[in-house]
Amino acid sequence: MRDPKIDEIFKGAKDDDRTFLYEHEAKALFALYDMPVTKIHVAPTEDDAVEAANRIGYPIVLKIVSPQILHKSDAGGVIVGIKDDQGIRDGFKKIVKNAKAYNADAEITGILVQEMAPNGTEIIVGSTTDPTFGPTLMFGLGGIFVEILKDVSFRVAPITELDAAEMIEEIKAVKILDGARGMPACHKPTLAEILYKTSKMLMENPEIKELDMNPILAYPDSARIVDARIIM
Repeated sequence: MRDPKIDEIFKGAKDDDRTFLYEHEAKALFALYDMPVTKIHVAPTEDDAVEAANRIGYPIVLKIVSPQILHKSDAGGVIVGIKDDQGIRDGFKKIVKNAKAYNADAEITGILVQEMAPNGTEIIVGSTTDPTFGPTLMFGLGGIFVEILKDVSFRVAPITELDAAEMIEEIKAVKILDGARGMPACHKPTLAEILYKTSKMLMENPEIKELDMNPILAYPDSARIVDARIIM
């Protein structure tokens, strides 16, 4: 029997007639599977956003939360690198204004206040549901590696911990994860753990039809899921 908190997450989306989870809902789901996510808070007001930013710690990223705006950047709904309370207040107003200009009918649920993770190596983990095989997992480096070079590895879920480790070693750019050309090495065991736990989550939650963790920022001793999308 799965955690009742998981049922609550999916019920919230279904009650709103949404076919997707908000980013904060997706991250709440990942956290229930003990995956590393950024600290976040959905703020309904400026004052609440300022309070959350001080609790989380600067610098901060602000993002729009709206059922009508899936692609937040296209709507001017993301501001990064905010360093103080006044920046939060200005950013809050700006995002709301941009969202209304992008879609006058957009319902604004709130503004996502998120810790700004340090720079790291961009990783992508994704999943789609194949009509024959069921959930499939993808792993690769983010940015041009996945977009242009299509340097990714695949497995059909469920996967073992060994499968997860092999997926990482199979990409052509694996040397980057090992710290090629003076770049910091990435902590592969953490990345393998994210893959393994994602597989477990997919098998236990058939509501998930499509999933993207993009990017995951990888570091020498850890990793952090910075952005996420789940389609139901």
